[in-house]
Formats: sequence, C-alpha cells, structure tokens
Amino acid sequence: MKKILIVEDDENICQLLTHLFQDKYNLTLVHTGTEAVLLISDQRFDLVLLDLMLPGVTGESVLQMITKQNSVPVIIMTAVNDKKKTVELLKNGAADYITKPFDIEELEARIEVQLRNSVVEQKDYELMTFKKLSLDPENYEVRLGGVKLEVSNKEYQLLDLLLRYPNKIYSKANLYERIWGDSYIGGENTVNVHLSTLRKKLKEADPKTEYIETIWGMGIRLAKEDN
Repeated sequence: MKKILIVEDDENICQLLTHLFQDKYNLTLVHTGTEAVLLISDQRFDLVLLDLMLPGVTGESVLQMITKQNSVPVIIMTAVNDKKKTVELLKNGAADYITKPFDIEELEARIEVQLRNSVVEQKDYELMTFKKLSLDPENYEVRLGGVKLEVSNKEYQLLDLLLRYPNKIYSKANLYERIWGDSYIGGENTVNVHLSTLRKKLKEADPKTEYIETIWGMGIRLAKEDN
C-alpha cells in the first residue's frame, strides 16, 4: 500500500481525506510544517499532499526541504489562485497543485497520476550516462561530473526520458502527456517552467557542455555529443 503524507492544519479537510483514502493508501497526517520536516527526514513516503498555509514552518519551506532531500512527488493544496505563485511552486519542485475548494475526483486523479509516474520498475535499474551526466534509477539520483545534482521529481523524469531515447525529439505536448499523464491543454507553462529550471541547473553545474537542445518548430532532445 502506497504511503501518503498529508500536511494540513484544517481538521475538516483532514477528516475528509482520511474518510476517502484510508482504505486505499497508508495515510500519515500532520498539522504543522515542523512535524512534516521531522517525519520526512526520518521516513520514506510515496507522495506528499502539502498545504501552504501552515503554523510554524511554512508550506514553501517544507517543499524546499523535500526537494533537497529526496524525489518524492509533492501536490500542493492551496486556497490561493495565483498563477505567479503557481509558477514559483513548480520551479521550486512541486509536481502538481490543486486549488481549494477542490473536487474530490480531480484530487484522486492527480494523486494516481503522480504515484504512477513515480514508480520505477526493477528492470529499469540500470545506470544511464551521457557526457558527464549519469542517472541512477535504483537510488533515484542524478550526478554531473560525479557530484550529486539536486533535481525535483519531474526534472528527474525529464532527464530519464531523454536519456532512454537520446535520438527522439519530444514536443512539449509529448513531454506533458508522458510525464504528467494528462492532456496537454493548459500544460505548456508547466513544461516550460520545469525545462527552464532543469537547464539552468545543468548549465550552472557544467557551463561548457550542452545537454538538452531545442529543435526549432519540433521540440527538444538530448544534445548531440559534439554540442
């Protein structure tokens, strides 16, 4: 049974989520960011549902801590319907978000998508390398020049897809449908944010080497060896 950490200080929402999902998932509920930080440091979860407005440590700080420590997908639950804020959250490692009050069926679908996308089959546990970059599916790590590169869950999945099919050109619609598991309608901003952040991290770690190239009018692919 998949383990989900729910970080929410609204008791009514906690009761609702418990009622809906307790028979389907192994749920752990906490009401403060401080509790969440302690748990995530000590236990492994398959998914985190994270409220932003928390007492103590803020939801943004919890998200930052999660993305630094591991690659567990985080779905943000927020009452703030602000596109600029959403972009910031995606840049900082959130896998998805949902605005309160949320539709239960939509939330359940988003949970299922993230859990499905985060599964790494045993047969895929083979180290992949490209130039100075290496992906270790068994430990879910990215290294560049032997140094661990901190990436979000979606950034890891982007690199994983590109390295597995190095000659394939992916449109943004392809990427969104493969990695986010949903229709591309409205997904362009999400893809752009994650690609931009990933490219920035690669460039900062290895300024002289190109890892992802844009094929104008078509999409992106792994850069050729001589780039």
